[in-house]
Amino acid sequence: MSEPDIRPARLADLPGVLALYGYLHPDESPAEPAAAEAAWSALLSSSVTIPFVADVGGVLVSSCTLAIIPNLTRGARPYGVIENVVTHGDHRRTGLGRAVLHAAINRAWSADCYKVMLATSSRMEATLGFYEAAGFQRGGKTYFEIRRP
Repeated sequence: MSEPDIRPARLADLPGVLALYGYLHPDESPAEPAAAEAAWSALLSSSVTIPFVADVGGVLVSSCTLAIIPNLTRGARPYGVIENVVTHGDHRRTGLGRAVLHAAINRAWSADCYKVMLATSSRMEATLGFYEAAGFQRGGKTYFEIRRP
């Protein structure tokens, strides 16, 4: 395997990221191309969001997206939220998922975030253990969500 390139995503990475999302939500239909291109452009041009990828020999094998949220508490320090963490099924347990998470976390620290959060719907102990091994802790806060009906 060639040396991985862990980096912020680029415009040309959209097909590879969409392919990865097939592993994240295998039962979900992919976004329509025009909608995906518009969302990707917005993600890349936003001052708030930064998608990260692990590129191995020109193939994207892992990704996550960091949002750095401006904040008025904690001395007006922002906080980070990581979403859409995914690694290609053939590249799991190789350290690449942890590498993209650490790239996102390091970017959050360099932006002076006072914390970084992520949520997972997985109940699999292996997934929860993966996040703990990357430095996240369970039970710090209670997370609630509401989804559009």
